[in-house]
Amino acid sequence: MPTPDIHSGDPCWIDLMTSDAEKAKSFYSELFGWTFETGDQEMYGGYISAAKNGKAVAGIMPKQEDQAGMPDAWSTYLAAENVAATATAVADHGGQVFMEPMDVPEQGQMAFFGDPAGAAFGVWQRREHQGFQIAAEPGAPVWHELHAKDYPAAVRFYQDVFGWETEVMSDAPDFKYTTLGAGDAARAGIIDASLFLPEQIPSHWQVYFGVEDTDAAVDKAVSMGASVLEPAQDSPFGRVATLADPTGATFKIIEAVSQGA
Repeated sequence: MPTPDIHSGDPCWIDLMTSDAEKAKSFYSELFGWTFETGDQEMYGGYISAAKNGKAVAGIMPKQEDQAGMPDAWSTYLAAENVAATATAVADHGGQVFMEPMDVPEQGQMAFFGDPAGAAFGVWQRREHQGFQIAAEPGAPVWHELHAKDYPAAVRFYQDVFGWETEVMSDAPDFKYTTLGAGDAARAGIIDASLFLPEQIPSHWQVYFGVEDTDAAVDKAVSMGASVLEPAQDSPFGRVATLADPTGATFKIIEAVSQGA
């Protein structure tokens, strides 16, 4: 699979904030076949880079002391040409700036925001680190999906701030879904989650990872301490399941290797 062609506004990176980095490494190594390299503690805070077949696929960040009360979680980062300008646009369009733009030596610039629906996401301005090098295959991210409790506001926000060109995939009363891009060229989706997300769970981004066999992957994950949040079921895009890793970070797996969810 060639390196993904990432444009401004596209998902370009994912990482896991975890309370137990060693447990996370063991789990994802066994489940997805990842290998790891830990960055310099002083320069990169011990950030762990994950690779699949030698190609960058994700990051793992051990929680810092001031993050102890936050849940373990996967985050999606969107590509931006200018993180500082994006921060201004986020604030101007009803979002929140959780972490101001900061330089990551030699690699790029990053920031962390919240959209008007309450979902947290990162932004990455690429330099040496260009983002994930594989996608839409087993052991790599296949799809990125925003579960938005305020669906109309979320769609407008990403259109306004990131220039998303969107397509409405479904506008049924019980299933509203908009994609970034159309058809096979779609790169992310926004689903109206107001009908199914419990009150205590905020809007959030979900990452889908590709697997060769969803049922076998569920069994393997559970044997290593994962929890099944939504059992494996067939969808038009492949057999999908929702899991929580051993420390509670949620993610989805899907059998198909083509992008879409």
